[in-house]
Amino acid sequence: MTTAGSDTVRKVAIITGAGGGIGSALVTAYLGLGYAVVATSRAVPRSADPQLLALSADLAEAGAGERIVAAAMDRFGRIDTLVNCAGVYIGKPFTDYTDEDFDRIVGVNLRGFFTVSRSAVGAMVARGEGGGHLVNISTSLVDQPDAQVPCALASLTKGGLNAVTRELAIELAGHGIRVNTVSLGVVRTPMNPEATPELKARHPLGRMAEVDDVVQAITYLEQASFVTGEILHVDGGQSAGH
Repeated sequence: MTTAGSDTVRKVAIITGAGGGIGSALVTAYLGLGYAVVATSRAVPRSADPQLLALSADLAEAGAGERIVAAAMDRFGRIDTLVNCAGVYIGKPFTDYTDEDFDRIVGVNLRGFFTVSRSAVGAMVARGEGGGHLVNISTSLVDQPDAQVPCALASLTKGGLNAVTRELAIELAGHGIRVNTVSLGVVRTPMNPEATPELKARHPLGRMAEVDDVVQAITYLEQASFVTGEILHVDGGQSAGH
């Protein structure tokens, strides 16, 4: 696809978890960078913008990733970036987790990542031009567990994303495809609207992250063409210790 009045190819980004918070802000950011955007979540607002395709999908469901990528290809004809922003967090003591909790968290955090990324990478490779970018969202609790925050299934799944980021960065480098992850502390979103003293104290810089802190990190990685295999901590120093 080309932009109006120009021979310049418009790049295309898929953003999962785009129904609000970080994902919604990333949709705006990528549109601002000149990308066409496919925004997907279980509930995502429709848009009349011809450069924005909104798709409702539950990544935990079989085939959802393939359908998202197929819709992106049908509408825009290419995929350049995938931001795996969708994620599920359920904080419980380990022995309180249920099989249903496990299925939900693994379904979105790992199966969802796998199916949409597999299809998106396939489309990037098939284009034959080289190039592409995968960005994942992880948590700094993988690197610096907190006794006050029991979250074994978050660590299990997001730790897997950290590991596969490095593996895929090496595996896909020959295709010019970069793979990076942003590892977060607590971010002020509708899920965490209040910057309580307890939440601020988890970060050595003494505050929660704002959504814009995360967006800046991801847009940096998007434009940092020599950065791949990176786990970029955006956590106010949480991963460095207390």
